[in-house]
Amino acid sequence: MAPDREGLIDVASHSTMYAIGAYFCDRHPELVDDVLADADQIEGRGLRRWATDEGVAVQDAFETLVTGLAIRFYTALADETLGEGVRGVPAAEAGDAA
Repeated sequence: MAPDREGLIDVASHSTMYAIGAYFCDRHPELVDDVLADADQIEGRGLRRWATDEGVAVQDAFETLVTGLAIRFYTALADETLGEGVRGVPAAEAGDAA
């Protein structure tokens, strides 16, 4: 890994987004896939529309979206530093599944 990338990853890994993703993955691993799926739907359908369709408050939809983004951010950096994919899947296998 180039020195520039190492510095960037080190700085990014101290961010709030990284901390939220790490905390959620550590405390609620059984919910990670569901949150990621919901976040994908929110991105595709839009925040207000998804909230209305799901019968939840827009604030709850926003929090789900941000949590999903934080999980992706955390796992992307973990792949770089640990060499593992999402939830312990080796990066090579995770890339093959995409």
